[in-house]
Amino acid sequence: MDICGLSGREISMSDIIFKIGPRINASGRMENGKESVDLLVERDLAVALHAAKHIDEYNEKRKDVDRQMTEEANQIVARLENQKHQSSIVLYDEHWKKGVIGIVASRLTEIYYRPTVVITRDEDLATGSARSVPGFDLYAAIKSCRDLLLNFGGHTYAAGLTMRWENVREFRTRFQQYVDEHILPEQTEAILDIDAVIDFKDITKKLHNDLKRFAPFGPGNPKPLFCTKDVFDFGTSKVVGREQEHIKLELVDSKSNNVMNGIAFGQSASARYIKSKRSFDIAYTIEDNVFKRGAMQLQIEDIRPSEETGG
Repeated sequence: MDICGLSGREISMSDIIFKIGPRINASGRMENGKESVDLLVERDLAVALHAAKHIDEYNEKRKDVDRQMTEEANQIVARLENQKHQSSIVLYDEHWKKGVIGIVASRLTEIYYRPTVVITRDEDLATGSARSVPGFDLYAAIKSCRDLLLNFGGHTYAAGLTMRWENVREFRTRFQQYVDEHILPEQTEAILDIDAVIDFKDITKKLHNDLKRFAPFGPGNPKPLFCTKDVFDFGTSKVVGREQEHIKLELVDSKSNNVMNGIAFGQSASARYIKSKRSFDIAYTIEDNVFKRGAMQLQIEDIRPSEETGG
């Protein structure tokens, strides 16, 4: 918690998922998971802090490897001219790091909204990590290829598998054929399920506190998702992040004078439109502002020009 900058405040589910969890996982992804186990059972605070800093360094390295592998995978997908007509993605590269292929599979699933398998080589074996889209049973798709596999396991939305390297191409053909035959058209489109359309004047501390009572949130209990239409940049929104990939927003809507802070992760492509002073619609969840005690901010899931819906 100290290393993540979470000391002295209430820990949320998002803090565990996006800050604490990735660091605990990082040593296993990059080197050896035993370091995280040792940290979790350590009774000496000084020793624990030293170990936590070391594991935090693993997490920074993991981010770099993740970014590089995702870019390589994106380049491969871009070269596959027929990819937009494919209902799934299976990529393999014998140089990719085994501990990070699951993260890359997740990234590609988010970007292309297709069931995705990312495979790397481990001597004569191929190790793969797979991720799915909502509603599609990935495990069943992998199980249909079980005669090609030495081992596999997982669940509907995430799985791991091992096979002989020479079986990878046959696996790709059969996996993609299974997905083609079983996936529904609506499962290959990113659709946000909006709970309510509201204005900024509706976003009060009472609403935020009431929403917190529905926690913990997760796959069986998604966080309430709201939409506000016809919002504008207050004039201070900017692109942030090490790779300039996020947008830090200050927004106003057309029905109140309330200024709302927001963060849109990985959506810097929308920055130019936002700064053009034209209106747009946003889909978002309401979160605590970790940098301003007691304040709220919007975590923006999608941004769409208002004219696409006729205002």
